[in-house]
Amino acid sequence: ERMAQMVGDMLYLAQADTGLLKPGLESVNLANETKDLFDYFEAWAEERGVSLTLTGSASVPGDRLMLRRALSNLISNAIRHTLSGQTVRVSLATHGDQALVTVENPGPDIPAEHLPRLFDRFYRVDPSRQRTGDGAGLGLAIVKSIVDAHGGSIEGMSANQTTRFQITLPALAE
Repeated sequence: ERMAQMVGDMLYLAQADTGLLKPGLESVNLANETKDLFDYFEAWAEERGVSLTLTGSASVPGDRLMLRRALSNLISNAIRHTLSGQTVRVSLATHGDQALVTVENPGPDIPAEHLPRLFDRFYRVDPSRQRTGDGAGLGLAIVKSIVDAHGGSIEGMSANQTTRFQITLPALAE
């Protein structure tokens, strides 16, 4: 199963590289998608003792399933790296013609020298911590390819015991 997932992820990225990843253009309510993902991850987060919170709203033109996959990858990473008793926060906002999506979690800082490479395929901050079921190091590369396909950008930040990923996408006109 893990090999099949990795092959599927690699194929997805190859399609992105060759311009074959073409997002549909429907109205995507990011708050609704996030709530659905919170429902999906609820049991796992509860088992880990992690709370999930959402603030704000934003809607973007795009491919609902692709954007959902990007959010899912970020939320699952945040849950995985959050200690029991702490909270993963997703915030949404619209500023002019841009929608901002922020996924943040408390935890040890990622050293600054690793931040520029987080979206590289197979890159891991600490290669010695690879465990079965931890994925293949493709999740953030997939997130970036989806964001790029939607004309957006993504940035990773880590300081003061908080790791934050912020996506900027074109917002739907009000």
